[in-house]
Amino acid sequence: MSFFNYKDHIEEGDLVLAFINRSTIKPIYVKSGEILNTRYGHFLHSSMIGMKYGAQMRGAKGYGFIHLLYPTPEMWTLSLPHRTQIVYTPDSSYIIQRLNVRAGSRVIEAGTGSASFTHSFARTVGESGKVFTFEFHEPRYLEAKTELSDHGLTNTVITHRDVCNGGFNVDDVIDGDVVFLDLPSPWDAIPHLDTVISKQKQVGICCFSPCIEQVAKTVTALEENGWTSIEMVEIAAKRWEARKEMKRDVNNAINRIKDIQERKQYGIESRRAGHPPQKLAKTDDSFKSARKSAKVKEGEDGYEWLEVTKTESEIKSHTSYLTFAYKILVA
Repeated sequence: MSFFNYKDHIEEGDLVLAFINRSTIKPIYVKSGEILNTRYGHFLHSSMIGMKYGAQMRGAKGYGFIHLLYPTPEMWTLSLPHRTQIVYTPDSSYIIQRLNVRAGSRVIEAGTGSASFTHSFARTVGESGKVFTFEFHEPRYLEAKTELSDHGLTNTVITHRDVCNGGFNVDDVIDGDVVFLDLPSPWDAIPHLDTVISKQKQVGICCFSPCIEQVAKTVTALEENGWTSIEMVEIAAKRWEARKEMKRDVNNAINRIKDIQERKQYGIESRRAGHPPQKLAKTDDSFKSARKSAKVKEGEDGYEWLEVTKTESEIKSHTSYLTFAYKILVA
């Protein structure tokens, strides 16, 4: 299978992203005889074969379900095995747009890591483009090389090298027009770029750095090596949820407190009388009961509702400072 092309049905050996819940997406290779075990039940690989991507699959015992999703770079980013910190979609999508990465682009990436961004680059440049990615850590390099091959990313060349000392030259002519550096010291790699970037068009670079001190050194190196239009940005992405909240006023709050006190007093008197308290009906429907979630559904008729928005309480991403610059070499 390939991240370039989509197909409808799952076959033996295919990569499937099992969407278990919003925070859990598990990548699996479908093999007859194997079982995916989750808290929601177990799911037979043999039953997945022939199902359509995107389908809901029920557990082997008839309860619980998962969704079987086709792998895309965005979904892979949420499910991949982490070997390093990764570039999440809010950052990667902005970088791709800002550097004008498109079909046919030739990308130089240093710091393959978990190869999350490598997948996005490979999908964006397509089969007419090329991605040259470099990783200095041998175990990570070997894992990424196998992964890229398994995913059919034939337009990607991965090299085991420390580019800060050894530069970017490989057997192929790179002629890159996009550069992405996710390195501890990008300023050491920047002087090596002139030999591998395009001499026919403007070249864009982005350096991904978690510390502002790294940004300062990177900017100095970019200026010293003839890069211009230098700018640093930071992406702060938040998920917003739309919902309805019941409209309340002071009288509503007073009536609710009275209702709680009446129920409390009724319970005390019932226990003193030596018999268990019976369910006490609410006589005033003008306010929300203490157990609103069990009695009133969001948006239910007969109540006043306000449309509100809420941000997620915690941002589940890893971001850094993005330093952009551009250069045109004179051939």
